[in-house]
Amino acid sequence: MSKTIISTENAPAAIGPYSQAVQHGDTIYVSGQLPLNPETKKMDEDVSKQTEQSMNNIKAILQEAGSSMEKILRCGIFVTDLTDFAAINDIYARFFEGEYPARATVQVAALPLGAKVEIDAIAVA
Repeated sequence: MSKTIISTENAPAAIGPYSQAVQHGDTIYVSGQLPLNPETKKMDEDVSKQTEQSMNNIKAILQEAGSSMEKILRCGIFVTDLTDFAAINDIYARFFEGEYPARATVQVAALPLGAKVEIDAIAVA
C-alpha cells in the first residue's frame, strides 16, 4: 500500500498522533479539523466562526494536496450542541457552489480543546 502524508503550515498541526491528511491513490482523507487558527493556535468562541475556521483548515489541507473544496465527496461534522445546526449549515454552505458532498452531522459530548465543532472530509485529488 502506498500512501502520502499531507501536511501544511496553513492549517493547525495535529494535536495528537495523526496526520492532517493522508492520500491513497486519488482519495484524500482529511482528519477532523478543529477551529484552531494556524497562526495564533487559538479558537473563537462563536460557533459560526469556529465552523468557518474548520472549513478554512480543510481548504488549506486540500490545496496542499492539489485538490479543492469542489472535490470533497463526504464531510463529517461533530458538534457539541445540535441547536447550533442552522448556524453551522449557514457557514458550511458558503464553501460549496450548490453541489454539496454527502454528510453526517452528529452531536458529541465533548470535543478536544473545548471546541464546539470539528469537521473531517474525504476528497479526490
